Amino acid sequence: MEGSRIIRFRVKKGGAPRYGLHFGDHVVAIVASPFEGLIVGTSETYPIEEVDLLAPTIPSKIVCVGLNYKDHARELNMELPKEPLIFLKPPSSVIGPGDAIRLPKISKQVEHEGELAIVVGKRAKNVGKEDADRYILGYTCLNDVTARDLQRKDVQFTRSKSFDTFCPIGPWIDMDFRPGDQRIRCTVNGQVKQDSRIDEFIHSPQELFSFTSAIMTLEPGDVIATGTPFGVSKLSPGDEVCVEIEGLGELKNPVVEE
Repeated sequence: MEGSRIIRFRVKKGGAPRYGLHFGDHVVAIVASPFEGLIVGTSETYPIEEVDLLAPTIPSKIVCVGLNYKDHARELNMELPKEPLIFLKPPSSVIGPGDAIRLPKISKQVEHEGELAIVVGKRAKNVGKEDADRYILGYTCLNDVTARDLQRKDVQFTRSKSFDTFCPIGPWIDMDFRPGDQRIRCTVNGQVKQDSRIDEFIHSPQELFSFTSAIMTLEPGDVIATGTPFGVSKLSPGDEVCVEIEGLGELKNPVVEE
């Protein structure tokens, strides 16, 4: 719904990054951070063409989940994990909509991973799955870009997942979005590479939130990426990759050489 979409933006003619609400053809500034309360600045409205959208949150950590789609597990002929398989991406990997994914020279096989992401609304520790929604501010799109050859080489995920620009997030945080059976797709230059539905989740967003909060304290603005469906593919310079989630939005990023 219009008005339920939190953005970070910068006015094109100058100014510092700010939070706001997205209303289709215009944005309205928020006086305080959305993690402190939605206080709308009534006099500060900008046409959408006069602003640049930024990553909608600056997380202290990005928690990612491996193998969380049943169709992906079937594709790999793997058993469904009894517990979520989690790893971390650094905040320095975050970029926003329209920012370029840079392919590092050290890797020859960088791939996209389109995902639904949870944005934490308030500090959370040891939260039960039945209470998780009270701590979730909303949802956004995320691309867990991965240097696949380095992942295979290292076994550990840290290097392959952590390069600068390897975590596009956006275009907004939708406070009204409720995960159900929505379609999730990832396209490269308009060609569909990943195409699944969120009801293929092995572990629900609420289960992932509860599981993670039992391990680490989640801070406002932190992100939990819920895993990717089958169909990942290699990115090349000049590509445009788009993560699209039905009812949530599209996250588009060009791809360039380092």
